[in-house]
Amino acid sequence: MEIGVLFNLSMLQATIRMATPLTFAALGGMFCERAGVVNIGLEGIMLNSAFWAVFATHFSGSPGIGLLAGVLSGMALGAILALLTVKYYADQIVIGTGINIFGLGFSAFVCQKIWGSRGASGVVAGLPPLHFSFLDKIPYLGPLLNNNTILVYISFLAFILSHYFLFYTPWGLRLRAVGENPQSADTAGIDVHLYKMIFVTIGSTLAGLGGVFLSLAHLNFFAWGMTSGRGFIALAAMIFGKWTPVGCFLASLLFGFADALQMRIQTLGILPPQIILLLPYLITILVLTGLVGKATPPSDYKPYIKK
Repeated sequence: MEIGVLFNLSMLQATIRMATPLTFAALGGMFCERAGVVNIGLEGIMLNSAFWAVFATHFSGSPGIGLLAGVLSGMALGAILALLTVKYYADQIVIGTGINIFGLGFSAFVCQKIWGSRGASGVVAGLPPLHFSFLDKIPYLGPLLNNNTILVYISFLAFILSHYFLFYTPWGLRLRAVGENPQSADTAGIDVHLYKMIFVTIGSTLAGLGGVFLSLAHLNFFAWGMTSGRGFIALAAMIFGKWTPVGCFLASLLFGFADALQMRIQTLGILPPQIILLLPYLITILVLTGLVGKATPPSDYKPYIKK
């Protein structure tokens, strides 16, 4: 295989597109875990947001309204996760697994009622690509970044703002204190439960944007199980990125490249399709087992009970 097949412009553009939903979900998972809650339900949140984005677009005819519906869906599930795990001390893994099951079951049920098929919805209007003339003047980088949907640019902005917020603002310092040592944060006058609930909700909202990208910027319809494990891959990207925004973004690019690579190889017909489809997940396992090294999470994930 020639190296130009892997590193040409179209391949790099596909890498950025495939990395976008992973970036949103990895950043979302990072905020949840920085607050002391492990969000194993990223997959279900993404799938649910992808469904509601198509649902709202189908009835309104506007992908903008669909985008808003997907965001609100992620926010709602995040609020439920935060309420159950932070206020009522429910088991985080059980609640997250329940969200994943809900995302699969609910979307299939409503899809059957509306479109007569559990497998897929009808095609809806997608988010249009944006063209910036000033990018045309920048060699190499300009063509790579141009003609993407607004969600791609929001993902770039999200990781930059997340890094600044987490490490250069007093609110970010308080968030890290809440996750790493809630007892000390409480002693310092920080409302630990409030911070946990806010940032678990924010993290889930970001993950919802990843689901919206899949249904309104990648496929323009909803398909049952269309997330294909991306929520779990995003968790891997978050761990590989050491729970930092920059690390999450770079790890998402790596896994996005693996996803784009399997699509390119499938098009070329070099390997059997069964092996090709395993490629992103195989790379995920190899990265986590061989390269991530010792990864210490920013929290022990135990519910904080104020004494």
